[in-house]
This record gives sequence, structure tokens and C-alpha cells, in this order.
Amino acid sequence: MTRTVTVGLDGSRESLAAAEWAAREALRRTLPLRLVHVEENDSHPKVLSGMDPEARERWEALPDETAADLARKHPPLEVAVERLAGRPAEVIRDSVGEAELLVLGSRGRGTLTGFLVGSVALSTVAHVECPVVLVRAGTAEQDTGDVVVGLDLSRPREELLEFAFDAAARRGVPLTVVHGWDPPPVYGINPVAVNPHLIDDLAEEKADALTRVLAPWRERHPEVEVRPQAVVGRAAHHLLEAAENASLLVVGRRNRRARLGFHTGPVTHALMHHSPAPVAVVPHD
Repeated sequence: MTRTVTVGLDGSRESLAAAEWAAREALRRTLPLRLVHVEENDSHPKVLSGMDPEARERWEALPDETAADLARKHPPLEVAVERLAGRPAEVIRDSVGEAELLVLGSRGRGTLTGFLVGSVALSTVAHVECPVVLVRAGTAEQDTGDVVVGLDLSRPREELLEFAFDAAARRGVPLTVVHGWDPPPVYGINPVAVNPHLIDDLAEEKADALTRVLAPWRERHPEVEVRPQAVVGRAAHHLLEAAENASLLVVGRRNRRARLGFHTGPVTHALMHHSPAPVAVVPHD
């Protein structure tokens, strides 16, 4: 199967923004764009029966019209439409196939929208094997800001760094690498309160460690300007701050099953819901 950039389309502002973002990304990757339009078996006939003829015609023409519009705006992009039926979240997960990237619309700063709502969207992100990008309406045109990636120095994942460096290189923008950390408590005592200079020593250690982790990646991608930030405090807070003017925020999730099923982790979960920039969730071992 040909590798694609795949996007879920349901006619919402968010899914149309996702389709626009996905079209530009497909061009950057020299891949075809695949629009997946899912009709729910249970509700679709009832919805259509309540529409006036013109509204029904617009609904049924949406996928082809969107494909034609994207192909016209982004030559020589190749766009294909696939109409599927079933439970949307399950159909999307099952239809990803050999997709290099899955793109979905997201309301952002709240719950996810379109045909993927709340826990269903989280399940989709947590189960597919390819990276998933969530795009909000109103931010899809912003491709000139930094790419921002959150990095855990105790477990720096190659998949995450490879995706982030590649994204920055394709866009020709700097890469901001954020590592958030807190001073470790000692027997219930805040060591910084006892020795205020300790924070400076720890900050220097974290900055040096981040520099060492990034060194081989800088050698592989000399064209990418790297802006490392080892900062005190919660990672999610600093990443949201860095994402304000970013073109893309890159976070990771582990390919593992917890007792209650797959999950994305608290930091990634928070960023998916609140990031002002598109969020790429990259699976890793």
C-alpha cells in the first residue's frame, strides 16, 4: 500500500482546517493526501432524512469538493477520497493502514470535536501506530513558527527527536527543545530552601545533560537551529508557553498497555486539549 498523509473529514471547521494542514504536510513529504469520510451506520440515514435537498446535496458532495479544492490550491498534490461506513473512531483506526501520518481536527483548549469526541479521540490517538496530528481551526495557516518538542532526559526517545528534527528541517524553522524539571525533595525538605545556590548547580547540570543528548542530533541535522531549554517547573506549563507561537508541538506516548487500557500520559493528555498549536503525538517504545 502506498504511504499517505491521511486526514479524517466530517465537514466541521476543525476537520477542514486539518485537511488544509494535511495538504501542506503531504506536499512537504511528497506523499499523496487521503481524505477519509465516515458515515455512521446508525445515525446517518436519520440525519440525511431531516435535511432539505440542498443541504443533503452539499453534505454528500463535501469530500469530492474538498479534494478538488485542495488539489487546486496545492499543485501538484495528489488527493484521494475514501468513503467508509461504521463507527467513526473504529473505522479511522482500522483504515490508517500504511499512513505515514494521521491528521484530525481538534477544538483545542477543551474537548476534541468532529466525529471524534473526548475519550473516543484519546482512544484513537492511543491505538494507532503512526504519529497523529491534532489541528485546531484558526491555527492551520501558521507554518513559520518554531517546532517545539518536549523531552524527558531520563528517557530521551529517538522516535520523538527524529520526528521533531525532521519537522523543523522540512519547514526551515528552529527547533525548541523543552525539558521541565523540579528539584528533588530530601526527606520532605525542599533542598533549595536550605541552599539557594543549589538551584543554579542543578540548572547547569540539566542544561549540560540536554546539550549532550542533542549533540548527535545536531550533527545529523546541521541545517536545523536548535534552541534548548532546561527549565524549572511543570513540563506541560512550559510547553504550552512555548507553543503559543509555534508551528507544531511534538509530544510522545508509549506503545504499552496499562491496567485500564492504552493511555497517552498526563503531560501529553493535557497538551492535546490545551495547546494553541497543532499537536503531533508520536508513539515510541
